[in-house]
Amino acid sequence: MSRVAKNPVVIPAGVEFGMEGDEIVAKGPRGALTLTRHPLVKIEVQGQQVLFSACDDSKTAGAMSGTMRALVQNAVIGVHSGFEKRLKIIGVGYRAKVQGSELNLTLGFSHPVLYKVPEGIVVETPTPTEIVIKGVSKQQVGQAAANIRHYRPPEPYKGKGVRYVDEHVVRKQAKKK
Repeated sequence: MSRVAKNPVVIPAGVEFGMEGDEIVAKGPRGALTLTRHPLVKIEVQGQQVLFSACDDSKTAGAMSGTMRALVQNAVIGVHSGFEKRLKIIGVGYRAKVQGSELNLTLGFSHPVLYKVPEGIVVETPTPTEIVIKGVSKQQVGQAAANIRHYRPPEPYKGKGVRYVDEHVVRKQAKKK
């Protein structure tokens, strides 16, 4: 059995957690998320805790019990406090600006890059070189941040590009004469 699945998920105050057949629903102050239970995982709700166990002794069932536990934990945290990713833009003339439901990025190309913000995600630009992505779903927030970073990933010589705030870019030495 997965070691991750042995730990129960604690449901904080203000979060409603329920199961309707194979559907798992978490509702909180930030919104609601729905997950589908994997058929090899047994889920029990005991008071303010959710317990996970594998239905049989197969390797797949053990792995999926840990995966389902992590997904439910992320859903509970997301509807309670939400997730946030921060990106930093480095480069002369590189900047970002939110225009309605699109993010306008100037990244050194001959044209501006327009990124359409998906439903359920909020993008803010406190400064022209900083992007804050917020949302309920950890997967959606991470994917939106990765998509924006993909337009101009940091290059190893000058470090220019879009990077996560806590990301460390290994720099290469320039060619010597």
